[in-house]
Amino acid sequence: MAQSETAPGAVPGAGPGVDSGAGAGVRGVKSALRTVALLELLAERADRPARLDELAEELRVPRSSMYQLLRTLVDCGWVRTDTTGSLYGIGIRTLLTGTSYLDGDARVRAIRPYLDEASDALGETIHLARLDGPHVVYLATRESHEYLRTISRVGRRVPVHAGALGKALLAERLDGELPLPDGPLESCTPSTHTDRAALIADLGRVRERGYAIDREETVTGIAGFGFALRYDAPAVDAISCSVPVARLTDAHQSRVVSVMQEIQTKIESLQSPVSGAPDWR
Repeated sequence: MAQSETAPGAVPGAGPGVDSGAGAGVRGVKSALRTVALLELLAERADRPARLDELAEELRVPRSSMYQLLRTLVDCGWVRTDTTGSLYGIGIRTLLTGTSYLDGDARVRAIRPYLDEASDALGETIHLARLDGPHVVYLATRESHEYLRTISRVGRRVPVHAGALGKALLAERLDGELPLPDGPLESCTPSTHTDRAALIADLGRVRERGYAIDREETVTGIAGFGFALRYDAPAVDAISCSVPVARLTDAHQSRVVSVMQEIQTKIESLQSPVSGAPDWR
């Protein structure tokens, strides 16, 4: 079997989507990159556990090396296995890491009361999300009592081009600097923008009105209204309100936009540099 080519400076077996360097001129540590790639792959599979051969093939790692890595991570609690030892999934220790991220983020803590305020005022589902490459990640959600959206739970990633949160953040950037994947744009529903020209045209409308509108682009039957939080330039955080299209009247839409713009202004005025706080990049 022919060896796959590896780009200069890349680390074989690191897996797709994992950067091979920590910074300019810094080479990645092969074992660390391989571990991160494995954990991210297992996290993406969620409730679909994987077998050893699947993981070794997906990450292009020798079977024996993958087995040793899995056993080490199982012993440490970062990966779990079934009673037969043949299936692997993400471990409980990863939950502690994610919780620590949220607990340690001063902005998330400061914004939560305003999400409550928006939820109480509108009776709809309110989200806070952050840009993560070609995705947005939900950091906090206040669910409506009228309906539930499983797509919106904390930690879930959604393609940045699919939905109000991502489009609000994309519109803060130049069209030539959008963090979009190189290949085709993923479709979440039949209404998701998969044509780049159509997406860019939509972003122009977002810039004109000051907020993004998502009509069933992430979840069928749900409309969203997204607002970038401009305490960073360009913004990396955004808030949104989700409403079932079946009860989205013009009057309710106007109220949603008005309340969310008020919440956006309150959050932006609140977010000033905290003395001694790290300036995360």
